[in-house]
Amino acid sequence: MAYLLDANIFINAKNQYYRFDVCPGFWAWLDHAYENQILLSIKAVRDELLEREDRLSLWCKSRKKMFVETNDKITFESMKLLSTWVSEGYEPAAQSKFFGDADFRLVAYAHAHNHTVVTTEVAADGYEVKIPNACKAMDVAIVNPFQMLSDQKVKFLFKP
Repeated sequence: MAYLLDANIFINAKNQYYRFDVCPGFWAWLDHAYENQILLSIKAVRDELLEREDRLSLWCKSRKKMFVETNDKITFESMKLLSTWVSEGYEPAAQSKFFGDADFRLVAYAHAHNHTVVTTEVAADGYEVKIPNACKAMDVAIVNPFQMLSDQKVKFLFKP
């Protein structure tokens, strides 16, 4: 089991609480955690991040291996199950959006490989398919980034 990071983990960290210039330890820990098989993400997330053409996309470019392909047989089986759930509960427009996003592949890959999804997205009733709702339907564990860091006993210390 590993943590599987959603795009918003990287984006929110870069823009808010773990900016590169404020908390470089967060980014160093991501590298350390990947090297120790604690976390990873998927290629579709990387593709989204590369489109941004910013400092985060530069960071991602040099970490291609951190973002895995999702085209293996077991993930395809999970995609079928997830597709059925989405098709039964959501309107065609919501289905189309979800199936075209990295979120679909993220949840399916987590299900197939017994990973815990890490996201800041929150569950919602309504029109859009949200990662927490899909994880619940697929019995996939889900945490926010602060819980992941706490579980891993990560501390970012100030040095004057």
